[in-house]
Amino acid sequence: MLSREDNELLCRVGRGTPMGELLRQYWLPCLPSTELPGPDGPPKKVRLLGEDLVAFRDTQGRVGLVAENCPHRGASLFFGRNEDCGLRCVYHGWKFDVTGRCVDMPNEPAESLFKDKVRARAYPCRDVNGVVWTYMGPRTEAPPFPAFEINTLPPEQVYPPLVMMEECNWVQALEGDIDSSHIDYVHAKLRADSKQRGTFHRDKQPRLELLPTDYGACYSARRRWDVDGLFWHRITQFIMPFFSMIAASDPNVVSARAWVPLDDDHNLQIMMRGRLDRAVTDQEREQTRNPFAAWGGYLEPTSDPRTRHYTKANIHNDYLVDRRLAREELMIGIPFLVNLQDRAMTETMGPIYDRTQEHLGTTDAMVIYVRRRLIEAARALRDQGVAPANVDDASMCRVRPASVLLPEGDSWISATEKSRQSDAGVPIAWVPFAQ
Repeated sequence: MLSREDNELLCRVGRGTPMGELLRQYWLPCLPSTELPGPDGPPKKVRLLGEDLVAFRDTQGRVGLVAENCPHRGASLFFGRNEDCGLRCVYHGWKFDVTGRCVDMPNEPAESLFKDKVRARAYPCRDVNGVVWTYMGPRTEAPPFPAFEINTLPPEQVYPPLVMMEECNWVQALEGDIDSSHIDYVHAKLRADSKQRGTFHRDKQPRLELLPTDYGACYSARRRWDVDGLFWHRITQFIMPFFSMIAASDPNVVSARAWVPLDDDHNLQIMMRGRLDRAVTDQEREQTRNPFAAWGGYLEPTSDPRTRHYTKANIHNDYLVDRRLAREELMIGIPFLVNLQDRAMTETMGPIYDRTQEHLGTTDAMVIYVRRRLIEAARALRDQGVAPANVDDASMCRVRPASVLLPEGDSWISATEKSRQSDAGVPIAWVPFAQ
């Protein structure tokens, strides 16, 4: 369990909080590129790390991300006119470019230089392979852009991002992805021949082994395989501050998941995936845009960022749980669609779970480690001004997860050393995850 003080430090992300300042050291994915479909289109409200912002794509196609309140008298720039390479506040006409510079102040005398002294708070953005990223930190020059494999593939080989809004703290959601034990329960089907997608493993007691790294950590969850006396190692990556790569289950797909805090009580799961072998088809792109279609799809969004990518199945209707499905087919009466089953677990803990009340076991080893790593990194930045190594070394993102079958006693660390490196020139090490 955590102390109340550590739990607060871990979860709070606003400006000036230790964890909020740590997260602001990094480039952060914040919204799908499709939410800003064309130059000079309508601005879009964004909420990120507790800040209310407005995004827009200017005449030249550049993405701007600025504080929602105009620096003049605080009117909302969401109603601004996006025109001629800037966002014009409709209250008094002040206009700001993507850097936050005031480029026009038409209600002041023509000879006035006042506009040169005014700036809107603005964050630099990069639009890469279907996802807009931003840097919200204190540096004049942003750190290197993260070189995840998914960010360096040709655009035609990259799927649209899978996106889902979650009504809970970002750490709760992240912890579901680095917890291998739960796959034999919440994702399980009740019998091997069920037509429902799910896991069915006889060994439901994984043994965990951690490998700390400069960028975060990876770990193996070892299970006895059903045949041949082999052991199955599910090797998952955690990359600071909130990226995960779950054990590989496809020989041609690379991915990275982000658990992006909108604020203390909401996070946005952004799953980025790409193919190594071919371009993504139009049909695949269309299926990816609504992965929850079989269970109600998404609700109609409003301008509130917390309503976008919000599924019809949600905490307020018990995720449309089907008790017959639970009785006859699945451990839980919710189908295995992206992380919907996980969300029913992590959201129902409450917006921020009181970790002073929990009782952790051996299969929680990775969760324990990641919490400690994040807390230590936040304190090191606050107390010593030291940022984690992967802030400035973009190559540390060049990693992969793995999934392998090995004889008893063989080292998963040695056996997968090259396959855990994106640029080692070896195939993805994979084992099918669910049928």
